[in-house]
Amino acid sequence: GGIDKRVIERFEKEAAEMNKRSFKYAWVLDKLKAERERGITIDIALWKFETTKYYCTVIDAPGHRDFIKNMITGTSQADCAVLIIDSTTGGFEAGISKDGQTREHALLAFTLGVKQMICCCNKMDATTPKYSKARYDEIVKEVSSYLKKVGYNPDKIPFVPISGFEGDNMIERSTNLDWYKGPTL
Repeated sequence: GGIDKRVIERFEKEAAEMNKRSFKYAWVLDKLKAERERGITIDIALWKFETTKYYCTVIDAPGHRDFIKNMITGTSQADCAVLIIDSTTGGFEAGISKDGQTREHALLAFTLGVKQMICCCNKMDATTPKYSKARYDEIVKEVSSYLKKVGYNPDKIPFVPISGFEGDNMIERSTNLDWYKGPTL
């Protein structure tokens, strides 16, 4: 299941040529030309790997409203959902608003029978101040309240503060988020 370093280097070069340097990891699963040009996932993509205890398939499903049918296709196959929450000012508020994608994806996941969820508070490197515990706590409180209304038990859902761009708490514990004592993604 690992990704060859040369593949990442190639993606990094191609992404830089398109002025999208930060997308090099997204391109592992985003294969379509339109996905790479627009910087969004359009179709579902699968990536399989094994751990010592589990056989896993990651299903990368679109988050963009225009591709909700593809998101449903991917989510309907899942045992566990990873809900990526934009932690930036404005981004979180848009996602948790009445017609927001965070709310819609959580509701769809539960409706489609996905009973396990992990919430990732992403873009913690772009909060004010950077890596703000107060912002994380605000997001956990508000999203937990909504997840409870949907039917989830928020006490059983880990909320992991991350930065996908910087790699914070993705695999290894980040010193930028030393106030957080829970698991990494």
